[in-house]
Amino acid sequence: MKYLLFVCCLVPLWLSGQFNAATANLPPGATAVRFTEKITLDGKLDETAWFRSKPATDFWETFPTDTIRVKNQTEIYFGFDDDNLYVAAKCYSAGNDYVVPSLRRDYRAGGNDNLTLIFNPFKDKTNAIVFGMNPYGVTREALIYNGGENGGDFREEWDNKWRGEAHIGEGYYSMELIIPFGSLRFPDGDDQWYFNSYRFDTQSNTRSTWHRIPQNQNITSLAYTGTLDFEGGAPAAQGTNFTVIPYVGGSLDRNYREGTPTKYNGGVGGDAKIGIGSGLNLDLTVNPDFSQVEVDEQVINTTRFEIFFPERRQFFLENADLFGSFGFSRTNPFFSRRIGVTRDTTTGEALQNPIYFGARLSGKATDDYRVGLLSMQAQDNFDQGLPSYNYTVAAVQRVVGDRSNVGAIFVNKQNFGNFSDTTETNANFNRVVGFDYNLTTPSNLWTGKTFVHRSFSDGADGDDYVHGLNLEYNVRNWNVEYDHSYVGEDYNAEVGFVPRKGFFTSGIRGRRIDYPANSNVVEKGPSLDLRTFFQPGDGLTDRSAELSYDWSYVNTQRLGAELEYQYIYLFDDFDPSRSDATPLPGNQGYGFTAASVFYRSDRRKRFSSELEVTGGQFFNGYRYGIGGGLVYRYQPLGAIDLRFNYQQIDLPGPYASTSILLIGPRIDLTFSKSIFLTTFVQYNEQIKNVNVNARLQWRYAPVSDFFLVYTDNYDSFDLAVKNRSLVAKVTYWLNL
Repeated sequence: MKYLLFVCCLVPLWLSGQFNAATANLPPGATAVRFTEKITLDGKLDETAWFRSKPATDFWETFPTDTIRVKNQTEIYFGFDDDNLYVAAKCYSAGNDYVVPSLRRDYRAGGNDNLTLIFNPFKDKTNAIVFGMNPYGVTREALIYNGGENGGDFREEWDNKWRGEAHIGEGYYSMELIIPFGSLRFPDGDDQWYFNSYRFDTQSNTRSTWHRIPQNQNITSLAYTGTLDFEGGAPAAQGTNFTVIPYVGGSLDRNYREGTPTKYNGGVGGDAKIGIGSGLNLDLTVNPDFSQVEVDEQVINTTRFEIFFPERRQFFLENADLFGSFGFSRTNPFFSRRIGVTRDTTTGEALQNPIYFGARLSGKATDDYRVGLLSMQAQDNFDQGLPSYNYTVAAVQRVVGDRSNVGAIFVNKQNFGNFSDTTETNANFNRVVGFDYNLTTPSNLWTGKTFVHRSFSDGADGDDYVHGLNLEYNVRNWNVEYDHSYVGEDYNAEVGFVPRKGFFTSGIRGRRIDYPANSNVVEKGPSLDLRTFFQPGDGLTDRSAELSYDWSYVNTQRLGAELEYQYIYLFDDFDPSRSDATPLPGNQGYGFTAASVFYRSDRRKRFSSELEVTGGQFFNGYRYGIGGGLVYRYQPLGAIDLRFNYQQIDLPGPYASTSILLIGPRIDLTFSKSIFLTTFVQYNEQIKNVNVNARLQWRYAPVSDFFLVYTDNYDSFDLAVKNRSLVAKVTYWLNL
């Protein structure tokens, strides 16, 4: 009898587990109800109107496992009226010992407590709008591109106007958000959107999502979304939304090396955002000023090619994927930082090349078509031999199947000024035409792309094509990717990012992912990466092989080891230290092997660290290095983040034997949720520069800021001042 009772109790439990496993990937559903009364924005969920909606709840763990419902659940409620979308959430927790590194807006989700909301109004599972909040009521917003399949598809520099507050209760925190429909682009008259949400809970050390997302997928993946149904009528598009964002600014700067007197500059300008229909947005800018944008994080470069620095200027970010995702990352026909940005060769600092005006029309034209048109007119720069160029980009994408698309792009750089002293580098015009096909299956089993582009330049002709293909297969225990690309010797995308030309490369990468029974290890596995480079007429020139093994732990620690072999054929002399030392001779090959070990500690702790140690052969000598970061969090006022990289290069005489140190302490102070001070010091021995950048931001009204930015550059040898500047700027967001 006891045995029979045991079986009777066990079978329903077993069947329940089977039911959960079978239905885990079905899209969950929630509802938004029409509000007839106002809510008090205090984060407390006091209003009964919230509970008339069907909440988004029953979250799944995605870390440390992905097969069970999370213990500390989350409940998300929705409402709407003619003007706003209302969202409330209650996040249950094991206690109130939350990790909140600072009060700064646009925080990164990893390593702290927060809830993120992902809206996909057009239901294309490709582009989404993100809002988030932590227990202290600190907010963030972002855009997700290209299905959110990798970290580069998440852009947190985007800003928009909305309000939110949070409240900490006993064993939970809650929040309320008011998001104006005028801040969103969505299809008029559609009573259903796609939605998902993810939460980081440091006390239980879990990450959870509303729609279950397998561990081998990115937590921001739009392949996994539930439905949000609007009851009582669909939200209505707000007509022609018109926002003006004027600014007033001024600066003082002085070049001590040239001994010139202090320059005083002032300016006014601004942006305008105009909603056209339900899916298109027209952005206008006059005399834009980007002096408040944070400085780039410098790196040590021991390669032969240009280093990529991401776009940070807000004007270029909305729908940026529509223009900037063509080709591969190193064969990109359009890179917006080519517009209005030059780089000081002595300090490595990005400098503005002023822009007179610009316009961008982008968004959804229909359910199947996305369109983009961007035109910017830059000022001439006689000191650097730059004419007054116009930059125009046109792009279109059409949906094919569920999540795939085909696209076309046209890029035109045209000299419209009277400056006729053009060169091969700065020709009268440069154009690129290209076509891409992007493949994404519904569950990301297969992803990939193929493309062909061609450039046209003033007085130039020849091998001016670029072609590429990649295909990735992704299942729970395996990730396999193949790619190849060809870049013609005469391919010239002056407004793109193509650091190397005249080659054919192919590579294959495979990774095995295991989820061991060991309760301390979340996942582990080896990976192998093989790559070759061929140069037309010369055959195989470069090749590399990387073998690595990685462990991820329950306490969020990571450990990895790698063994790498490289063979590089130098056609020209090259100094890998970039220190004006005697260069290695060209017309010969160099093969070398090196190893590295990487470790990252638990980011939830008040003190955390990253460390990577490398060593081995380097060209005809040896290289040893240590790099990483140390972070101390003085919650919630901010953090001190010390990034460093030390490289010791030992080559036989007369070639370079030198040490290169890059160290960059960054101090974040958040006096409140609206006043932030960031001080960034970067000592870079490679370019012999010390950069000091202090940036004070006061958000005195929604999306309206006062900035005060101080910048200094010194010679790293004797600390002599190179140049110094002080910038003040005020912006105001005005809805008309």
